[in-house]
Amino acid sequence: MLPILLSLAALAAPDVRRMTVRELAGQMILVPFYGENPVEQSKPYREYARLVRGANVGGLVLLNRVRNGSVRYAEPLEVALFLNRMQKLARVPLVVAGDFERGASMRVARTAKFPHAMAYGAANDLELTRRTGEATAREARAMGVHWLLAPVADVNSNPDNPAINIRSYGAKAGEVAQHVRAFLEGCRRGKALCTAKHFPGQGDASVDTHVESARAGRIELLPFREAISAEVDAVMTGHLYVPEWESRNIPASVSHKIVSGLLRGQLAFQGLAVTDAMDMAGLTKLYPAREAAVRAVEAGNDLLVAPQNPDQAIAGIVAAVRGGRLKIERLRQSVARILAAKERVGLFERRLVEVARVGEEIGTAEHAELAEAVAAKAIRVLKDDQKLLPLKAGACVAVMAEARNTNSGKGLIEALPARVKSVWLDPTLREEELEATARQLDDCGTVVVAAWRMYGNFLERLKPPVVLCGMGSPQLLRGAAAMVATFSSTVTSEVALAKWLFGDLRK
Repeated sequence: MLPILLSLAALAAPDVRRMTVRELAGQMILVPFYGENPVEQSKPYREYARLVRGANVGGLVLLNRVRNGSVRYAEPLEVALFLNRMQKLARVPLVVAGDFERGASMRVARTAKFPHAMAYGAANDLELTRRTGEATAREARAMGVHWLLAPVADVNSNPDNPAINIRSYGAKAGEVAQHVRAFLEGCRRGKALCTAKHFPGQGDASVDTHVESARAGRIELLPFREAISAEVDAVMTGHLYVPEWESRNIPASVSHKIVSGLLRGQLAFQGLAVTDAMDMAGLTKLYPAREAAVRAVEAGNDLLVAPQNPDQAIAGIVAAVRGGRLKIERLRQSVARILAAKERVGLFERRLVEVARVGEEIGTAEHAELAEAVAAKAIRVLKDDQKLLPLKAGACVAVMAEARNTNSGKGLIEALPARVKSVWLDPTLREEELEATARQLDDCGTVVVAAWRMYGNFLERLKPPVVLCGMGSPQLLRGAAAMVATFSSTVTSEVALAKWLFGDLRK
């Protein structure tokens, strides 16, 4: 069997003492890409080629485009082809990151659709978490991605947190820490770099800290301590305000007290300190691109993820060195860490993927079965006062989708036995439409409401007893005779719920 990676000529890592200030600054930048493989004559290709070859950027990070409210997922083969082209252009091999919190399927089509982290906390099986870390790493490496921007190490200490919620393994710091370690162990078996995020802990936010602010307590540090003891490759700093450790009204990502003082000093972290995406409003509303980049480096970060303007970020860092605000030795320290990480994943030996084998490594039956096992094991009955479960014949299903232009709930409906009546609702329905839909269910023995969100007092309109299933956050679960939590909104969790609810009714 052919090796998964092909080699250009094997190269030694460059000597940071011989790199120019601009070359050093370029290595500290991760540029976003979206999975397309543009033709060489196109403007997007020429821009990527310029950043990779001319600006000497250190790597790329895979994100998604959103068009008309719909997420466009990358195709694995296109990702691999594009990355091979970029690697051939790069003077220093590129490290490629992917925001793969719930597996590569968060960004890439045809990959295993793992549930959200909170489902793993509910399943309470560390081996499943460990195997998911390995599977995610293997799928990532197959298409040329070396670095997972996962796991989330935040403790969901505020259940109303819109930024973290089911992205967290749970509300108990000790259990979160155990799952973080297990994921890291699996990731290492899969030969990828991993990241604990969002330092120093975003779980206690009551608003989305990508936009506003948050508080964190000392409980938030426990999973990060565990990750550091497990030798995590990177820690991502968040754009959140933490008055306990930074008295100034600035985000953690640009705080020297938090990045250099707390993370590097008190916690003795020696790996890569990386920012959350620099194009988020939590940072862009405060500083222009050049200033944001300099402040992030001053704070102690080694890599800047998705700066709003990569050229301006590089120019700002170069100007700060030449003006005496930053020392060149500070850049050399960061780039030495970056090159060491590239060396750990073999980039100076082999940098290209074997495109012909991408399909063999992506979305395997083994990985799909693993995702299904987690989703099934996570399902929990939180209330059943009227003994409505297990369901009896005559039960119907109503899906309350998150939005009109979404596929949420459609996988669940497709997985139902043919004789089960089902309806699909979205929040744009008028009052009279909701009422008419409720009347369609009057003859059902029980109505299962699978909800991504609540609207229109739909539960109160139903005459039969209701089994309310929260598709994602358990915070939705209130006001029904029976309540079931899935702790994840992925299609794998939808199908698992359908099988769990109606398995005994199948003939």
